[in-house]
Parts: sequence; C-alpha cells; structure tokens
Amino acid sequence: MQGDLFQRTPLLSGTDTDAKRVEIRAYFLATFNRYERLFEMLAVDEAYFIKPIALRHPLIFYLGHTATFFINKLILAGLLQQRINATFESTFAVGVDEMSWDDLNDAHYVWPAVAEVMAYRNQVRQIVEQLIQTAPLALPIDWDHPWWAILMCIEHERIHLETSSVLIRQHALEYVKPHPAWQPCAKSGAAPQNQLVTIPAADVRLGKEKSSPVYGWDNEYGQHEASIPAFQASRYLVSNAEFLDFVQEHGYATDAYWDAEGLAWKTFSRAEHPTFWLKHGDTWRLRLMTEIVAMPWDWPVEVNYHEAKAFCNWKKAATGLAVRLPTEDEWCRLYDFSKLTEIESGKPATSNIHLDHYASPCPVTEFRHGELYDVTGNVWQWTETPIYPFTGFEVHPLYDDFTTPTFDGRHNLFKGGSWISCGNEAQHSARYAFRRHFFQHAGFRYVVAESRVGVAASNYETDRLLSEYAEFHYGDEYFGVANFPQALAGIAIRAMGDKPARNALDLGCATGRATFELARHFEHVTGIDFSARFVGVAAQMAKLGVLRYTLTEEGRLVSYQARRLADLGLEEVSAKVDFFQGDACNLKPIFSGYDLILAANLIDRLYSPGKFLESVHERLNIGGMLLIASPYTWLEEHTKSEEWIGGFKKNAENFTTLDGLKERLTPHFRLIQAPIEVPFVIRETRRKFQHSVSEVTLWERIA
Repeated sequence: MQGDLFQRTPLLSGTDTDAKRVEIRAYFLATFNRYERLFEMLAVDEAYFIKPIALRHPLIFYLGHTATFFINKLILAGLLQQRINATFESTFAVGVDEMSWDDLNDAHYVWPAVAEVMAYRNQVRQIVEQLIQTAPLALPIDWDHPWWAILMCIEHERIHLETSSVLIRQHALEYVKPHPAWQPCAKSGAAPQNQLVTIPAADVRLGKEKSSPVYGWDNEYGQHEASIPAFQASRYLVSNAEFLDFVQEHGYATDAYWDAEGLAWKTFSRAEHPTFWLKHGDTWRLRLMTEIVAMPWDWPVEVNYHEAKAFCNWKKAATGLAVRLPTEDEWCRLYDFSKLTEIESGKPATSNIHLDHYASPCPVTEFRHGELYDVTGNVWQWTETPIYPFTGFEVHPLYDDFTTPTFDGRHNLFKGGSWISCGNEAQHSARYAFRRHFFQHAGFRYVVAESRVGVAASNYETDRLLSEYAEFHYGDEYFGVANFPQALAGIAIRAMGDKPARNALDLGCATGRATFELARHFEHVTGIDFSARFVGVAAQMAKLGVLRYTLTEEGRLVSYQARRLADLGLEEVSAKVDFFQGDACNLKPIFSGYDLILAANLIDRLYSPGKFLESVHERLNIGGMLLIASPYTWLEEHTKSEEWIGGFKKNAENFTTLDGLKERLTPHFRLIQAPIEVPFVIRETRRKFQHSVSEVTLWERIA
C-alpha cells in the first residue's frame, strides 16, 4: 500500500505511561479510520443493506458491529459506565459467524441509516480517544489489566477489516467502486512449476506465555509441543494455473476426490470452479474487491478447505504420493525452517501482509522465505487441523465466546495471514479458524507426508448432567467438602492394608474419578457404569488426559472448564484403567476375580439392588473388600418400592437400608467397621448446590 505503514501491534510493556498512551491512541485511530475507509468502496447507500451472501448480515451490520463492540466490552471491563445507544449496542452486538452453508437465515432486521451509524461511530471514536488519554494506566498491560479490553476491541476491528473486505469482494459490482487507498497488485506473469522441498525432522513448540508483551486471543495461550518427522512441502502456494489442471481434469465433477462434507457442500452450491473465478467463453477472469481482471495465473488460488482438500486428493491419485494439506504443527515447522521472525516496525514486511504492499494477492514468486515462498502472507493457508485448545487454555472473561464455539470439530485452522491481515492476525502465534466451507482470502500449499493427521478432541461437553458430574469428579471443591470419589478411594485403599491389590472394580463409576484414584494402589482398575455417556466421558479422560465442559452460571450463561489428569497427579495411572458399559445387576462373567469392589452411590439407583447384593460376592476373591456408599435416596423412578432393601417398616418396626445390607450380605461378608458418613456436594449452578451425605460401609468376603 502507498503511504505510511499501517501501525503494528504495540508492545504492552515499558515504563513510560505517557508514551504508551500516545502509542495506543495512534493504534486505535489508525485502525478505526482505516476500517471506515474500507466502506468507502461501497458505491451507494443501498450497498450497505443488500446481503453480499445469504449466510451473513448486510454490511451495515459490520459497520456498526465493531463500534458497539468497543462500548459493550469497555462497560464490561469497568472502563465505561454509560451506554451511548442501547438499541445499537444490542442490534449490532451478535451475528457474525457464518452459519452452515445450508442454514439460510431470513430473519428480519430493521437497520438504521448509514448516516446514523457513522454518527454513532464518531461518538465512539471520541469516547475511546478520551478514555485512552485519561483512564488510569499502570504498565505492563496484561491479561488481567482493564486496558486489555481496549486492545481487545482494536484487534477485533482489525479482524473485521479482513472479513468485511471479503464481503465487499462478494458484493455485486454495481455496489462497489475502486478506491485509491485500496489498489490491487498489477503484476502478473507465467506461473512457476511447483516443486517439493524436503523439510527435515524437528520439534515444534507452540503456545504463548501470559507474560508475552503483545496482545493475544485466548486460544494462543498455553503449551503444545510436537515432534515432526521429515516431510516435503510445495515450494510455492498453489497458483491459479496449478489449480486450473484440477478444474480441467474434472476435479469438481469427480466425487471420489471429495470427502462427505465437501461433497455435500459441492452438491448444494453447484460449484464447478473457485468462487472468485469467472469464465467468459474460453477465457478465465478473476474477481477482486471492486473489479474483474484478466486471470493472473501466477497468483495463489483462493478456495475453501473442501476445494483445497479435493485438489490434494486428486494430486495424490495422479502422482501416487501422500499429498495432503499440512497440519498446524507442520506449518509451524515451515515457519521455523524458513527462519522467519515477527514483522518489524518502521519497515515493510518481507511478505505480502499487513497492507504493506497491495490490496490483493500478488505472484507466488515475489516473496521468498529461504527455500520456500509465501510461508506468511499473500493468502491464508488452510490446514488439516480443526482448532483445539492448547494445554493450559483459559477463556478470557471479557470474551468467553471468541474461541469456544469453534471447538466443535467443524472449524479448521488456517495459518500465515493474507495481504490484509494486520495486527494480531499477522503474528506468528495467531490461531484463526473458520468453517470449512468459508471463503476468506485463503489458499493453500500441500505437503507430502506419510504421517497420519491426528485430530485433538476439543469439544466442550454441554449436556448439563454430564457437565455436573465432570465437575463433581474432577472439578473444584465447594464449602470445604473434599472430593467425594477421591475420598472413597482413599477409604478403600486404607482398608485394604496389606491385602493383595491386583484388580479392582469401580461399579457405577460415572465419569471415572474413583477409577483413576484406585489405580494409584491397584495394578489394574475397571470402571463400569450403566450410562454409556458417562463411560464415554471417563474413557475420553483416560485416552486424552483432559475433559472440557461447560458449567451453568445462571440462566443461559456458562463458564468453560478444562480438567486434566496431569493436574490431579493421575496421568501416570491412565494406562492401568479401562471403562465399560454394564448393568450391575447383570454383569458378564468376565467381570470377576477382584480384590476390591467399590459401589459408590449405586444401590439406590438399581432396578434390583437385592439381586446385586446377593450375587456380588461372586465377583470378589475370598478376603476381598466391598465398599458400599449411598445416601439411601430411594425413589420409585429408579427402584420399585418392592425392590427397596430398606427405608420402610418391617414387622411394624423401622427397617433401615443398613439393616437390609446386613441381611443380604451376612452370608458371604462381615462388616469390618462401623459405618461412616462422607458428605458430597454437586454443583448445579453458581448459586445452587446439592449437599448430601453418603453412608459408607466396608465388607470383607469370608465365604
């Protein structure tokens, strides 16, 4: 771009608060003003109110959205006390993420006039500028600092500088016009023949520290390390010319190249070529933001993930090589291999990025990075990696839905940034993910690698019951009450003394915490629960070492939790456990030969507790221990009253569950100590808890 370089993301450290105010004010104004200049490419007011694509709001929404974001977040952070326009700050608040490609939303909105929104933006500009000049400031500005919200709002607007430019590119030509501040590249020539470059094996380390002096989004923080085997990568991004071969060889018409999701999208959209390609007779042309130009064959092709993946599958079939898209880890390996560093201040970037060069892509041969080209910049590069949280991920309280909705396996990361990626987007640590059918300024390079692509489980469990039990087992302690499964496991282990500790059974294991705790002492522990959903959560914890779930705060408000075996000191025992679905009243014969059976809060949930108690000895070795814990909450919905083993009158006298246990178990067990009471607390919402007490009895098998 001509003129001064677009200001870089400021450092948030230092000692001179006056200078930092000046720097952040300049960063804010540069961003706010550049964003408005983007909308100057709209030719008429009508262009603000016509949807460029059916799945997104019209551009008037995006003009207002970034301004209302400032007010909403600054109020949330306590930096502002009053609203400017409550209606705007509601109307323009949400509705950004593109929906599924077949989820058409024709909801009716009454949008304000362009002049009204611009007047509102002017008010926001004045308020934020005044805030930056006068609000108390102590350095450094970190994650917990009130001023973090200011940087969050500025970086948020820089994101929408890019996403709004894509919508402008998708608008009808009659609604847009060229602008001197947004001049595309005028260079084009013969496309290069792509080649493979060998990338040696090495380790990569991803994740940002909280002490980093540069703003980051929540998904960038934490730790991730990986060992990357040697692989090959295309020297250049895939050019329009290289992709043309795929088009001409009927790549869009050959269903075998498309996975199920891609095929469904292709069928629905009736795509026959990249969305920004236009065919006039035998001639191809390319749609840019405000004009159509002769096809620049040496520019990178711009496609969605499905098209990029189908190309790789076609090339794999044609060459016999293991061609695919790179993973996020592999892209980071390319970055390290090319010895790239962050963009410097005061000089143009060595990539087509940050609006330093063009308002469009440029030839794939222009920016060399060692043996590769365009490792960063030009267009975003699709990866095979659905976005997932790093170890140590936390949700920022001011923007708890920035990343978490994308942890659904449906949003893939792309890396490297495009020509318009600015601020945080242009940082090496940036992690942005979009739905796979999404159109951005995005293309791809391919790799040849035999290693399989692993997909991290990243979904946050939203089923309320499962989340409550995940918290009950692995979460915080409340009101000073110790973790219940851990407490029961401790009682059981102490009761075992010097007895053999080969195999244990956690019957009614729910989400599995006691199973892991018992594995500290036993050689192997089996967890069984009637609920396949509970067992699935436990098995996920054993396999991945992490559970992610939402907790209800109040109403529809939730918080996001991540619990890890490593944090509980249980990572080393995960290989000693396994989980099965099963019926405690009708277990398979294979589940026998145990030295301990733990039945926690189980008997008053069984359809036939008597049947269970009369046969449980068959599962235990002689001398083995049975621990039964229960609050004795007998309910008809779980156990017919005729099946209750206590909690009623018998021979006109009170007959307790403990009486029933003694009656049923005495032929094969002896009660080895007096019952003890163990409390437990289950969190339902931030202010509602179940506080119960379970009676624990310990029985030794004698016959």
